[in-house]
Amino acid sequence: MKSRKASFKVFAIVTSTAAALSLAACGGAGSTISQAGATQSASASASATPTPTPTPTPTPTAPKSASCVTESATESYPPKQFICTKSDTGVLLWMESSESKRVTDARAAATAAAAKAAADKAASDKAAADAAAAQAAAAQAAQAKADADAAAVKAQQDQAQARQAQPVAPPVAPSSVYYANCTAARAAGAAPIYRGQPGYRPALDRDGDGIACE
Repeated sequence: MKSRKASFKVFAIVTSTAAALSLAACGGAGSTISQAGATQSASASASATPTPTPTPTPTPTAPKSASCVTESATESYPPKQFICTKSDTGVLLWMESSESKRVTDARAAATAAAAKAAADKAASDKAAADAAAAQAAAAQAAQAKADADAAAVKAQQDQAQARQAQPVAPPVAPSSVYYANCTAARAAGAAPIYRGQPGYRPALDRDGDGIACE
């Protein structure tokens, strides 16, 4: 009888111990499950709430200087470089290097074109002036030649008229009057003797003007 009671007591103790272990095991799993659920819920809440994005530090893209006072001055803001450039209106402005090169190249091309146009115009004006001067000189030379020709023609006409106006002495008739010289003619009171008059002869008319013993 005592042996049965002892066996029953041992069985009861083993059963109680197993039940306690089982309850402990169930309780631990539940705690683990609860912790996992809490972790998942926290993760879901965290994903639902937007995380604020930090504001990036702005990168400078323009010159710090508020004004541009020195032409060709430069300021570097990698990867860009700015150059103080005179605009088409004559105002100094900060421009990126590519824009500055475009503006300065265009201005240089315009200046070169204007200089070439001015040089071409000067050459054209000089050529026109030279041509006009040559034409005026030719006209002056032609007028001088025409005046000289006209003067020569007039001189010839005057000479012809003078010859026509000169009296023609009548034919010398044979004369019996003879003067050996002008002294004799003067002594006879015949000087001067005109061509055609008695006593006239070429020997007494030294200059051949038709009057002897002048």
